[in-house]
Amino acid sequence: MGKYKFESTEHELFRKTLRKFLAEEAEVQYNQWEKDRLIPLDFWHKLGQLGYLCPQVAEQYGGLGLDFSFGVIIQEELERIGSSLIGVGLHNDIVVPYIEAYGTDAQKSRWLPKCVTGETITAIAMTEPGTGSDLANIQTTAIRDGDYYIVNGQKTFITNGIHANLVIVAVKTNPHAEKKHRGISLLVIEEGTAGFTKGRKLEKVGMHAQDTAELFFEDCRVPVENLLGEEGKGFTYMMEKLQQERLAVAIAAQSAAEDMLALTINYVKSRQAFGKSISDFQHTQFKIAEMATKVELGKTFLEALIEEHIAGKDVVTKVSMAKYWITENAREMSAQCMQLHGGYGYMEEYKIARRYRDIPVMSIYAGTNEVMKMIIAKNTGL
Repeated sequence: MGKYKFESTEHELFRKTLRKFLAEEAEVQYNQWEKDRLIPLDFWHKLGQLGYLCPQVAEQYGGLGLDFSFGVIIQEELERIGSSLIGVGLHNDIVVPYIEAYGTDAQKSRWLPKCVTGETITAIAMTEPGTGSDLANIQTTAIRDGDYYIVNGQKTFITNGIHANLVIVAVKTNPHAEKKHRGISLLVIEEGTAGFTKGRKLEKVGMHAQDTAELFFEDCRVPVENLLGEEGKGFTYMMEKLQQERLAVAIAAQSAAEDMLALTINYVKSRQAFGKSISDFQHTQFKIAEMATKVELGKTFLEALIEEHIAGKDVVTKVSMAKYWITENAREMSAQCMQLHGGYGYMEEYKIARRYRDIPVMSIYAGTNEVMKMIIAKNTGL
C-alpha cells in the first residue's frame, strides 16, 4: 500500500534505514528465533544503539524527542518481519509512555535513559489468571508498610515477561475501596526485587519467538518511591493509555494484512495449474480484489486515526472500531491467503503459515474484540 500522508522526507529516510537494518539483523535470523522461542537481547541492544527504542522520549533522557508518527513506522517495519517482534512496540509505545506521562522527574531520570538504550526492557502486568478484560477485579494486592508496599499476587500472559527487568504492575492498594476501580494503583517493580519471580515461558499457538510469561509476587517489598503517579489512580491511567495500545494493535494487524496480500499476489502469479498461472482464474482474481479493497479501507481509516491521535484528540470509539475491524479482517485474510497458497501454505517454510498462527491473538489482546464492540455500543448511546 502507499505511504501515509503525514510521511515527510525525514520519515521516508527513517523507514528506509530501519528496513535495511531489519533485513540484515532480523529477517535472516527470524526463523531461528522462532525455533529458539526467544529474541536475543543483543538485538534489543542494537535497536537501542540506532535510536529505534523509544524515539519519542525527550532528549534530556536520551531519546530523540520524535512524535508518534515515527513509532508507527517502527511498528509497521517490525510487523513486516514477523509478529513475534511485538514486544518492541509494547516497550516503545505502550509501557514507556506510562513513565513519561505519570512519572516524576526523578523516576524519569532513573528509568528512561536505559529504556532508550535497551539495557532496560519493560513490560506491563495487568492480566491475572482469573482476570482479563475486567481490570477492576484484579486480585494482586500492595499493602503499605512504612516506606514499602508488600505485593502479593500473580500475573499471566505478560508480553516481554522473560526479558523484562522493569515491570509496571497493576495492584490493589485499597482492596476495600467501595468502587473497585478506585483501589487500583500502578507500581514499578524491578527485576531482582526480593519476592518477585518469573514463571515459565508460556507456549503459544503462534508468536513463538515472543517471550510471554507468568510473574509471581510473594511478600514482594517495593519502595514507595516506585509508585507511578497517584495512589488509587491506576485504573484511570490504564484507561487513558489503552487508546494508544489499541491503535498499536490495529497498526500491526494492518501491516500484517498488507504483507499477506503482497505475499499471496506474488505466489498466485508464479504458481501454475492446468497449464496457466492460478492468478488467471477468476476466483483467484475476485478473492484478491476483495482483500485488496479491505486492506485499502483499513489503511485509509488508520491514517485518519493516527493523525487525530497525534493531534491529541479523543478517538477511543474510532480506535475500538479500528482494533476490532482491522484485526478481524487480518484473521479472515490469513485463512484466505493460506487457501490460495494451496498445500504450500501449510508448510512452515512459507511465511503465510506463520501469519495464520500469529494473527488470531490480535483480536484477543489489548481488550477482546467483544469488549471493543461494547465500547462502541456504549459510546454510540446504546
